[in-house]
Amino acid sequence: MTELGLFLSRKSVNRSDVSRKTGISKTRLSELANNKRTKLRVNELYLIALAIDINPCEIFKEICADLKLK
Repeated sequence: MTELGLFLSRKSVNRSDVSRKTGISKTRLSELANNKRTKLRVNELYLIALAIDINPCEIFKEICADLKLK
């Protein structure tokens, strides 16, 4: 599972609702949540944050917490 998938699970997010509100397909959401090779686009992350009523900065910090500068 990806960091996004873990975040959505912790928040008990209904992916069908997110899909309906954002226009992101259920298949795409499933891939974003489960496949670490699937690249998440910033516009998708922003729409997901809006759909679940979370500050986009909060979700961004959560799913990118492991990124560090060299």
